[in-house]
Amino acid sequence: MFYLGIDFGTSGARGVVIDFEGNMLWEVRYPWSMSNEGKTTCWQTALFTLLEQIPSELRLKIKAIAINGTSSTVMLCDAAGKPVDAPLLYNDGRGAVMLERLQNVAPANHTVLSATSSLVKLLWMSLQPSFAEARYFMHQADWLAFLLHGELGITDYHNALKLGYDVENFRYPEWLEELQIPIHLPKVVTPGSAIAQLLPEIAAKFGFPKNCLVRAGTTDSIAAFIASGAKLPGDAVTSLGSTLVLKLLSRTRVEDARYGIYSHRLGDLWLTGGASNTGGAVLRQFFTDAELEKYSREIDLEEESGLDYYPLLKIGDRFPINDPNLPPRLEPRPATRVEFLHGLLESMARIENRGYELLQRLGADKLKRVYTAGGGAANDTWTAIRKRYLQVRVVRSDNTEAAYGTALLAMRGVEIKS
Repeated sequence: MFYLGIDFGTSGARGVVIDFEGNMLWEVRYPWSMSNEGKTTCWQTALFTLLEQIPSELRLKIKAIAINGTSSTVMLCDAAGKPVDAPLLYNDGRGAVMLERLQNVAPANHTVLSATSSLVKLLWMSLQPSFAEARYFMHQADWLAFLLHGELGITDYHNALKLGYDVENFRYPEWLEELQIPIHLPKVVTPGSAIAQLLPEIAAKFGFPKNCLVRAGTTDSIAAFIASGAKLPGDAVTSLGSTLVLKLLSRTRVEDARYGIYSHRLGDLWLTGGASNTGGAVLRQFFTDAELEKYSREIDLEEESGLDYYPLLKIGDRFPINDPNLPPRLEPRPATRVEFLHGLLESMARIENRGYELLQRLGADKLKRVYTAGGGAANDTWTAIRKRYLQVRVVRSDNTEAAYGTALLAMRGVEIKS
């Protein structure tokens, strides 16, 4: 039997089919275009196109499907599941106007107290004319799964975290219910748990088994963590992409909205983390990919640069330093570009180490091993520098595709235990 994981990310949609041993059998991609069609129409087209592109001999043996979406990408639907308005994407901050109202209700420093949280988006939506037609509030992954199984009003506790769901006690908190938002809040289930079989017409159209299950999904970042191979308390994943994102697996839940730190439940453990604005986007401001590769090889790892930067594209960071007015620090400039790159890589490694120190200081498990994802994972010089600062084993992630992590979720659910 095979398993299908589908990732709806920021750059496009991907699908991965794996066998029961976790071997990747097929991969398909659907990049986002600049077309004028609505977001939900585009998503539906992408979903069905991905299914069509999987060879029929594989589809015949797929036992379960799971879908991830971008965190806090949300929408309102009518009683039939039809969107009543355009969805609000993960980075849409128009709900910030509702923060004052929410601050009077939610606990201090709660995850929902963010301009882009699912809950502030819902509060903003509740004031729009289209809200009168709405019956269900859904996350991107919920709605896409609904297209396959036909059940409305179901989400997973990863997507529900930024809606205010209490993932420790598995319920909506009283303060959220006191808001009395006149809409069905989704029923929350465990990621990877069975929701329903494929709709008969979907199974017949695409040639899936009639008993193929659709399982509850997750968010794209959690799916990427699951794909990494990290599974023990003290394991962490650093994503060296455009920004620097840290996630540490812990037996203790850590939350602090002041630093953008929150914890997802992952089996019996907690996945806690934060994101800094430093990262690859800063490097690309000064170097091409070819220059990064060339100059990295010329860095003398036996010597420290002696440079102390805080590399940012613009003013402000929130983790590990929470200061919206923090200025980029990129001076003094050394005599050569190799030395400049050396200083940047060392400074980013210090920020990464400081981030993990903050998570541990707030109660997370001691850092033991770091898996690396993102483009920076291929830079051996950067890896060596990071090892020096982190003082733990640093390895490349087993797999960096969120779709692969979601396929694992479809196969085995959340099996991580303390």
